Amino acid sequence: MSRRQFRADDPERRTWQDPEEIFGMIGLGPGMVFGDMGCGDGYFALPAARKVGNRRRVYAVDIDADAIARLCQQAEREGLKNIVARSGEAEIAVPCEGCADLVFFGITLHDFCDPGQVIRNARITLKPSGHLADLDWMDQPMEFGPPLQKRFSIEKARRMIESGGFGILSVRDAGPYHYLILGGRS
Repeated sequence: MSRRQFRADDPERRTWQDPEEIFGMIGLGPGMVFGDMGCGDGYFALPAARKVGNRRRVYAVDIDADAIARLCQQAEREGLKNIVARSGEAEIAVPCEGCADLVFFGITLHDFCDPGQVIRNARITLKPSGHLADLDWMDQPMEFGPPLQKRFSIEKARRMIESGGFGILSVRDAGPYHYLILGGRS
């Protein structure tokens, strides 16, 4: 099975994974602060920056410095000045303390070396009323995405999120290939 990489501007990806629809599911709106851990080249971070507005921030972290550079270039082309992007490991990244309304893992939680630590860092980043959102691949065979053995089942992701100090607010399908877990600080 081939592994396809999807760019931030990939129109095919938007047919089965629309950021605006996902933002509606997690409650992202104008005036909020958004943390995108494992942001890649900005598939979610760029539309989030448009959504929250210029007076609020999007914190974007990814281990791939080239992806961060592409995100910053696109943000500059669009005149988006509210993205704070940096290259680094999510296991040590805390973009801000107690400032985010939402911390988002967009099909990345399974990729981190220590997902439990990344979840604990999200708790530090979030406001007391903030939420964590984990969008990830269903654990079933499909034409693209990570290998099946690398994917987290809903149950495994749920347990990890709960172990990080979050209560589960909702679990739902998010299109044909993904699930979405929303958690709140417990």
